[in-house]
Amino acid sequence: MELLAPVGNLAGVAPTLDAGADAIYVGLKDDTNARRFAGINFSPAELLQAAELCQQRSKKLYVAINTYPGPNQESRWHSAIDAAAEAQISAVIMADPGLLDYAQRRHPQLERHLSVQASAANLPSLRLYHQHFGITRAVLPRVMSVQQITRISADSPVELEVFASGSLCVMAEGRCQLSTWFSGQSPNSGGACSPAERVRWVEADSGREAWLGDYLLERTPQGEAGGYPTVCKGRYHIDSQGDGSQHAICSPCGLSTLPLLPQLAKAGVSALKLEGRQRSPAYSQAITKVWRQAIDQHQQRGSSYRMDPAWQQQLRQLAEGQTLTTGPYMEGWQ
Repeated sequence: MELLAPVGNLAGVAPTLDAGADAIYVGLKDDTNARRFAGINFSPAELLQAAELCQQRSKKLYVAINTYPGPNQESRWHSAIDAAAEAQISAVIMADPGLLDYAQRRHPQLERHLSVQASAANLPSLRLYHQHFGITRAVLPRVMSVQQITRISADSPVELEVFASGSLCVMAEGRCQLSTWFSGQSPNSGGACSPAERVRWVEADSGREAWLGDYLLERTPQGEAGGYPTVCKGRYHIDSQGDGSQHAICSPCGLSTLPLLPQLAKAGVSALKLEGRQRSPAYSQAITKVWRQAIDQHQQRGSSYRMDPAWQQQLRQLAEGQTLTTGPYMEGWQ
C-alpha cells in the first residue's frame, strides 16, 4: 500500500520524503484547496521546486484542487490545474465534475484522482467518474466501515485510497454546512473549516475558551488537552437543567488505523493517506516515520504483523486531544 503523507510548505517536502513517504500531497496558495490557511501551501514556483525534489527521489507528488468554484470563478481553479500540469506532477486530487472535465480535455496526460470532497461512497458513483472523467483513484469518505470498503473494492474500476491517520471528520465530506453557519465561510468553496481569522482563544478563570466568531465552542479546563475549534467538536450544554456540558457530536480525537493495517490491506486498499497539511513539517515527518515502520513490518510479516504500542504512543502525543480512535472503520452502525 502506498504511504501518502501531507506537506504544508516547501520546507516540509524533503524531510517527509526522507521519512519514508512514497508520495506527498500539497495545495496551492488560494481557495482551490480545502486547507486554505495563512502560512502554508505552495506558489506555482514552489510547486515546481517540490516536483523536482520528488523526481530526484523517485517519489510522487499530488496536488489537491478539491474545492468547488462559485459562478464565474472557475478561472482560478483552471489556473491551478494548469500550474499542476506545468510542474509535471503525478496527479491532481479533484472533486468538481466541471473541473475534472477541464483537466481531462486540457491536460489528458495529467492523472486524476477523485477527492474525498466528492463523497463518492458506492460503485455506481465510482464507475460514473471513471467512465466520464477517467479517474484512476478515489479517496473514500471517512465514514465508511472496513466491510463497506471491502465490498466496493471487489468490483471497483479504480484504485481506492483511505484516510489512515490524522484529524477525524464526522461529516460526509463535501456536504458540511456547519462551518458556514457559524463563520459565513464554506469549507467546500472557501477552503477552510473554521477559518483561522475567525478563531480566537481566551484564557479565563474556568479554563481556555475557544471561540469561532461570536460563538463559544469549547471551554477546556486547565491541564486538559483540547482540540481545534470546529463546530462538530464543540462542547455544548444539552440539558438545560443539567450543570455540565458534553461533546454532543464528536469529541476532539485523532484517527489511527495502525491496528487495522492487515484488514485494510485485505480489503483491497491501494493507498493510505495521512491527514495534516495544516500541521508543521515536524508533524508530517514524525507521523510518516511511524507509518513507514508499520507498513514495512506488515509487508515483511504479513499475517503475523503486530502493532507496536510505541507507535500509537507517538501518534497519540501528536493527535488532536491526545486521544486516538479507529473511527468508523470497525463500527456497525452504518
